[in-house]
Amino acid sequence: MPSTFIKTFDTPAYKGTVTIPLGLYINGQFVDPVEGGTIDVVNPATGKVVTSIAAGTKADIDIAAKAAKKAYKTSWGLKVPGAQRGKLMSKLAVLMEEHIAEFAALDALANGKAYNTAYGRDNKGAIAVMEYYAGWADKINGKTIETNENKLAYTRHEPIGVVGQIIPWNVPMFSLSLKIAPALATGNTIVLKPSELTPLSALLFCTLIEEAGFPPGVINIVNGYGPTAGQAISEHPLIEKVAFTGSTLTGRKIMEAAAKSNLKPVTLELGGKSPNVIFDDADLEQAVKWAIHGIYFNHGQNCSAGSRIFVQEGIYDKFLDQFTEEARAIKVGDPFSPDTYQGPQVSKTQFERIMAYITSGKNDGATVHLGGKQIGQEGYFIEPTIFTECQPNMKIVKEEIFGPVACVMKFKTEDEVVEQANDTSYGLAASVFTKDIDRAIRVAHALEAGTAWINCANQTEISMPFGGFKQSGIGRELSEYALENYTNVKAVHVNIGIRL
Repeated sequence: MPSTFIKTFDTPAYKGTVTIPLGLYINGQFVDPVEGGTIDVVNPATGKVVTSIAAGTKADIDIAAKAAKKAYKTSWGLKVPGAQRGKLMSKLAVLMEEHIAEFAALDALANGKAYNTAYGRDNKGAIAVMEYYAGWADKINGKTIETNENKLAYTRHEPIGVVGQIIPWNVPMFSLSLKIAPALATGNTIVLKPSELTPLSALLFCTLIEEAGFPPGVINIVNGYGPTAGQAISEHPLIEKVAFTGSTLTGRKIMEAAAKSNLKPVTLELGGKSPNVIFDDADLEQAVKWAIHGIYFNHGQNCSAGSRIFVQEGIYDKFLDQFTEEARAIKVGDPFSPDTYQGPQVSKTQFERIMAYITSGKNDGATVHLGGKQIGQEGYFIEPTIFTECQPNMKIVKEEIFGPVACVMKFKTEDEVVEQANDTSYGLAASVFTKDIDRAIRVAHALEAGTAWINCANQTEISMPFGGFKQSGIGRELSEYALENYTNVKAVHVNIGIRL
């Protein structure tokens, strides 16, 4: 019988008690893992263990996949009309709203992000995504295609079946909803692995699934490590599609495992090294504020973070002065303090990785203009950091750091900056700041990225697709486009007069 985690919060941001089972959620029940392992959950603000969760392995993924397959054949999929699926998803969204403060507290505890961000952005976003795709559930349509008078030809968009999903730690509940909602709307059953660093909010989510009315086996959530549980999802023969958000390195491994097993299709939302291009005629005050948001939002732990900031030479000095002033003013501290903007990095491993990049930047000859140090002796806090005098071949310019580290670089011409901005293996997002609408659109079109923001940054919309070019991924999430990831198109030819 799985143990239970009870946490009483008495903080300025949230006061209350949260109770969650710590087992694996398979076939509508919380169960112990077959091999009996556990994973420690650490509070990154203190570096201390909060609790230990059940650790699933290949054997547990196999049980979950079989439960999902049975549910797909008997109580979900095409056996449940889209309108009914939508009602259950809407009910789930209502329950998520009722528990939003608890979700936010658990994410702030395990991830280290500011409670206000977890509440107002991540979890409100997760609820909105669930509501959005609930509305799509009865609108999964094929087409009637005109051929000739002796044939009726049409297409059906059918569910794939059992889908595997692996989500990251940087936006736990938003990522969960982003994966689960379109899969449910299209009639698939799910085996999902949360990040082992931030599993608590997913476990709370599991307690709502039955109450919302979903049959057992439709949603299965199995915590575990990537090389065991994640690998098992990628290669399991009953899982017919896998979706992953995380690093490009891990995305390659998942794609390889999917190809070597049953050649399951993959959706990958991977890393980024997003350019932020600021021209001389930009609204300087707004460009600075958006640049701050672009790189330091979510502690820099954001796949679309605008970590390469290109500033035209005419305003470079003014921009750098104002950008530095704003970065210095960022409140770094306790995630449960109402005025905290940046909490700790998510883990010791991530902290050490970021600090290693900062050391690399120094060794390569870049100048630490601001920050670059640990804050305090407890937890994994890093000062907002600005590098100047950066060169294109430096690791801090070429590789994704996934932390509060900005590289500010000077440019002269539009052609020059477009070439520099595109000189990367990534292509997730980009920003352009200028008052010249012709140049804004021209440069946005020239940048090799799946999302281009003009005079803003990190502004996703549920109704707009999100995904990358190049090594930033395959497929799109959000909007109607995400539904394409979870259906198979069947062509049906009906003979109504052709004679042999």
